[in-house]
Amino acid sequence: MNRYLREFAAALVAYVAVLILSLAALARADLSAAARAAISLAPMLPGLLLCWAVVRQLRRLDELQLRIQFEALGFAFAASALLTFSYGFLEIAGLPKLSLFVVWPLMAVMWMLGLLIAARRYR
Repeated sequence: MNRYLREFAAALVAYVAVLILSLAALARADLSAAARAAISLAPMLPGLLLCWAVVRQLRRLDELQLRIQFEALGFAFAASALLTFSYGFLEIAGLPKLSLFVVWPLMAVMWMLGLLIAARRYR
């Protein structure tokens, strides 16, 4: 297993563990608002490790791989913006409001689609 996968997997395991613990802690009704906020944000600490693993991997890439990732991320940024803004306008028209938790999976799917498009271009 390469270094990136080890770093990413370790951060993901830490994220899931902290998430489970924070959800269990939030089930307690006797917490102050400040404590609830801190516990709610606790999973973001290992989330920073996920970000760090991705950035380190990008720094390890050669020029062509980096260009493919750049094009994929550019596509993901623009496509996610178009889709989320479009749905925002549809919410005004009466469609149900979606949680912001929907945005990141959408961005991830757009990144994967962007990778397929960009990688195909450089074959």
